[in-house]
Amino acid sequence: MSVATPYFDQLFAENDDPWAFRQRWYERRKRALTLAVLTRPRYAAIFEPGCANGELSFELAPRCDRLLCCDTAAAAVSLARSRLLGFPHAEVQQSRLPEQWPTERFELIVLSELCYYLDADDLGRVIDRALASLTDDGQLLACHWRVPIEGCPQTAEQVHALLHERLAMPRIASYHEQDFLLDLWCRDGTSVARHEGLR
Repeated sequence: MSVATPYFDQLFAENDDPWAFRQRWYERRKRALTLAVLTRPRYAAIFEPGCANGELSFELAPRCDRLLCCDTAAAAVSLARSRLLGFPHAEVQQSRLPEQWPTERFELIVLSELCYYLDADDLGRVIDRALASLTDDGQLLACHWRVPIEGCPQTAEQVHALLHERLAMPRIASYHEQDFLLDLWCRDGTSVARHEGLR
């Protein structure tokens, strides 16, 4: 069973930064690595579900023409909206996935620290919806903490294995360390060098 919305409501009721995204070097470094893995300097449209208080969103916003974020917790949505006030092309919605997946098309979908909260059935539906909304050259990035989390139905390894199997797209970038997994899949499989005509 996927983790329910009240769990996240409680986290944000007690703290506006429950995972210490702003304070921890681990989190700041992981965001930098996430951005470095992206193979394009700019994207037409990015979707970031499970945006929490908008720290990664704030870093993604300068890299796109349109940014759509969402979270299931009302407090997280309010915090992310405040964080993104300087970016008129960014929008934050309150929605529960996979049921309320947007109808737009995206060049990049970012699943960061989200999918282990979903059971296998819900994750499968998220993958189906992501595939349906990616552009022909679309990319999907996933980043997840490797340490098992009490109450979460899946581990990072299970999530990334299912993503790789179900996406059936080339994995064009991968960075794994003891603490987290970071992978980028792309429909056209084009490397940065090949995209710029270097090979």
